[in-house]
Amino acid sequence: MSDAAALVACLRDSPRVMQVLANARALGLPDWRLFSGAVFQTVWNARTGRAPDYGLKDFDIGYFDPDTSWDAEDTVIRRVAAAFDADLSPLVEVRNQARVHLWFEQRFGEPYTALTSTDEALARFVCPAFAVGVRLEADDTISVAAPFGLDDLFGMVLRPNPTRGVARGWDRVVASATARWPELTIIDPETAA
Repeated sequence: MSDAAALVACLRDSPRVMQVLANARALGLPDWRLFSGAVFQTVWNARTGRAPDYGLKDFDIGYFDPDTSWDAEDTVIRRVAAAFDADLSPLVEVRNQARVHLWFEQRFGEPYTALTSTDEALARFVCPAFAVGVRLEADDTISVAAPFGLDDLFGMVLRPNPTRGVARGWDRVVASATARWPELTIIDPETAA
């Protein structure tokens, strides 16, 4: 089984991930993906024999709309919140990737140039294992976008993103992940290049 097929199998084994994917598809958001923890943590749970929802804090959905106004994004946020049951709605976070450059530097202390698509955002994630996005397509297949491949995801390896260098907060990210998945292998940022 290929890594992409194994990823899809892990996601299909998680009822909550599949619910989020189905609801997101029904909303018809432009250029959307489910990414971040809901993807990589679901795989790590499968690899370590944990329950599918173990350690998942939220479900991040990115979409791309050239309208970068706060009002347009807020309308989508409200629409998405209304599309989920009360137990899941507070955990689903949706953001317009076309707006990230407007707030990223103030929040994270790093410059961030404007994106042209949701998939482009993946290449800027903190580490390759996190840089995986998925979408439930109209034919019920799950498409996968992974600019760095899936080796680090399935190898449970955290290494700095080679195209952006060590992100601010790297140590916090590592501490949070290893507290929940001590099986992770951490590549020292000093030797990662």
